Amino acid sequence: MHLVSLNLTDLIVSLWRGTIDCDLPDDRASWDWAVLKGETWKLHGKSVADATPYLPGSFDRPPRNPAEKISSGYKAWEYLLYIFALGPGVFYNVIPEKYWAHFCKLVTAIRIIHQRSIKVDHLCIAHKFIQEFVRDFELFYYQRKIARIHFCRPCIHALPHLAPEVVRIGPGAYSTQWTMERSISNLGEEIKQPSKPFANLSQRGILRSQVNALKAMIPDLEPIVIKLPRGAKELGGDFMLLRARDETAHLVDNAADSDVSGQAQSPEPGPARPSKARPEAGLGSGFQQAWAWLEVQKAQSPGLKPGPHYQLRKYILNS
Repeated sequence: MHLVSLNLTDLIVSLWRGTIDCDLPDDRASWDWAVLKGETWKLHGKSVADATPYLPGSFDRPPRNPAEKISSGYKAWEYLLYIFALGPGVFYNVIPEKYWAHFCKLVTAIRIIHQRSIKVDHLCIAHKFIQEFVRDFELFYYQRKIARIHFCRPCIHALPHLAPEVVRIGPGAYSTQWTMERSISNLGEEIKQPSKPFANLSQRGILRSQVNALKAMIPDLEPIVIKLPRGAKELGGDFMLLRARDETAHLVDNAADSDVSGQAQSPEPGPARPSKARPEAGLGSGFQQAWAWLEVQKAQSPGLKPGPHYQLRKYILNS
């Protein structure tokens, strides 16, 4: 988690922004890779933020505009999506092609290693790309110069160990700290008393371990319930029939609109509530319409108690 999502990404961004330390006799003017500056950096940050609507909701927190937020608590998950999900696209034609192609080798390897199931030939490709990335990193950035030896951080030297570690302990999706930190967060949420928090945390951990052990020994204690999607029909044999639905939103014609509206109407519709967006002539603002509607309902139903929204509207109109 920290190797890929924080240490490595911080090195890459600081190199391309030209913010990494420059020791004499080195000169930042010779860094042809440091292009994320000024207006280029601002436009790049905007392109990252503009990609948010196109990321699946399952991706959790999308990366914020790095030009504005990278120094304001940028999360490891944001770095991971920014560099290794959006990176090949948002850096294309921004950084020089030589460095972009070199970066794409790293992206390919990291994406493979983060999979939950990895084929042997894919793992070999990832290991090959990592070795090439590390070798070319020294040729492109470090260039065997003593003044740039701080470019070769420990995260660069740790990369060649990723693929062999997959063989030893499994894919990176299971060995990173995401699971551990999620467990720490969940256990912390279960603590209800401020006194002796660490003792309470230990007891919650013990209790969870005991429950997990019982579930592993007796799976029937918590049977798996499969909930069908809305509108689906179970066909048996682990098959289901999904309802018909459009994959994308689109406008409907007048006939379809009238048909849907007619089906949605109740046989005995209640009093229509005035719309705030389109006030009728002579009724004033949306607040006045809503107040008038509530007054009518109150008169028709003497036992009706006005809620907080009614009180708020009345206060605004009287003020």
